[in-house]
Amino acid sequence: MIDLEKIITSKLDTPEILMLLFHPRPEWATPEPVAGCYDVTIPVEEGVSLGAKFHLAKAGAPAILFFHGNGEIASDYNDLGQVYRRMGMHFLACDYRGYGRSGGSPTITAMMRDCHVVFEYTKSFLCEKRSTGPLIVMGRSLGSAPALELASCYLNQVSGLIIESGFAFTEPLLELFGFSMKKLGISEQDAFRNAEKARAFEKPCLIIHGERDQLIPFAEGQALFEACPSKKKKLLMIRGADHNDLFYRGIDEYLQAVKELAEEAAKS
Repeated sequence: MIDLEKIITSKLDTPEILMLLFHPRPEWATPEPVAGCYDVTIPVEEGVSLGAKFHLAKAGAPAILFFHGNGEIASDYNDLGQVYRRMGMHFLACDYRGYGRSGGSPTITAMMRDCHVVFEYTKSFLCEKRSTGPLIVMGRSLGSAPALELASCYLNQVSGLIIESGFAFTEPLLELFGFSMKKLGISEQDAFRNAEKARAFEKPCLIIHGERDQLIPFAEGQALFEACPSKKKKLLMIRGADHNDLFYRGIDEYLQAVKELAEEAAKS
């Protein structure tokens, strides 16, 4: 596994930035049983564990390891997890620190380190279930950062990459919230480096983005698409969609594109 101590993004971990990038909320209700869903607890450091929802299809199915957006929790995706199960795919949604049933408090550094622990745990979990299908990493919005981190670090183990409403560069994202990276003394090398990481991934890749996304403009998704050198990549623009209504605007084409990506990943 990657040496977690070498993952340094601490320049972003200021109270002002963290308050804007993370909107943690707990999972208050006791979850009702969901068919094929495992409530998983993943230890990431002493005294801190992350909660996850692992929706399993048949053994050998493609697996999607999913990192959600900043105001969401894994249980928000229970219905979608069942959709993916019916499509013949595992859907493994994991929370960040402070979200859902997870302990601790979210920081950029913790998120980027924890995703490696989650990745190793997920592989072991699937192995125990005797499921050896292709492993796909997927990130939505803020979750694009851990997804691209894993895709770039485990090139021989990740079979496919899906980014929904993701960002290529950190500066436009921070400027949206009124922060100047220059004034803060932060360069892209100190930050997420999403576009750089996309350049390392040559396997099947799907970028999904809303045409009218006002939070993370479509141009960011396009930049990720152009950065990725894969010969089997697709940029799906959902017509008329903003940041949070992609399913409402284009669920059929969305799910069809994911299915096609999983089929390509199985071949790689």
